[in-house]
Amino acid sequence: MNSLDKAEKTVEALRRRIGEDQFLFSFARSGGPGGQNVNKVETRVTLTFDLRGSRVLTAVEKELIAAKLAGRMTRAGHLRVVSMRHRTQLANRRAVVERFYELLANALRTHPTRRPTRVTARAKERRLIQKRLSSQRKRFRGRPAANALDD
Repeated sequence: MNSLDKAEKTVEALRRRIGEDQFLFSFARSGGPGGQNVNKVETRVTLTFDLRGSRVLTAVEKELIAAKLAGRMTRAGHLRVVSMRHRTQLANRRAVVERFYELLANALRTHPTRRPTRVTARAKERRLIQKRLSSQRKRFRGRPAANALDD
């Protein structure tokens, strides 16, 4: 199972846990695509989710999300996601909901800890041999009399 499958499964699990009834949507005029509609129709969609007040997320999950998505958090503990990519309000609403679940899935994903490795003896030896060759090559660039004294 690759990481893309895991991410999709995490998004699906979040969809089941967090319903759209917990979202607050607000709409505004968008500067994105829409032609003359831009001046008349409120196509920009802002999704607000009360992270602190959520009962479906554990305290640990809330901390992880708040830490990783700090730039999208308000002081009141609400998570905000905005979409104004599409021409219609409905398309932007769908996009913002999808983006919300993806952001949460990424925030909740844990990365494996890096195990420190050592440089092998052969690699050290190869590096020293290369240094000696490089030094010798540079030494031979000098005057012939100087080279004879060193050897």
